Amino acid sequence: MKARIAGYYIAIVFLGLGGWALLAPGNVLELAVTDAYRETTYLNRFTMACFGAQAVLFGVMTLVLKWTSHAFAVFALLLLPFFWFNYHFHYVEPVLTSIGMLDFAGNLTMLAAALVGWKTVPKGAAA
Repeated sequence: MKARIAGYYIAIVFLGLGGWALLAPGNVLELAVTDAYRETTYLNRFTMACFGAQAVLFGVMTLVLKWTSHAFAVFALLLLPFFWFNYHFHYVEPVLTSIGMLDFAGNLTMLAAALVGWKTVPKGAAA
């Protein structure tokens, strides 16, 4: 049961932040990107909405697939470069605002959920 809830936490992050980017891409750009890097052109809003659509797609898939211990472990490993991204684009090259660092919070939530899932799903079983 803990592993299934871990999968739900991962889905919530993708659906929440992805849904925001899909449905309100201009709002994401206004709140999450610093003034020096913000361009709210049609193409940028379109690109943000496309990014959101992909996140929502993965969020929905997360709700319907069966997570194995191996899948949780691979997902946790694949999240690690995103922490470099958050650090670099907030502290080194200040693209992301504090609100933009919701991405970091989402990644941290998903990493914790993936580790819980990895530890609680028996080898060879699915959540």
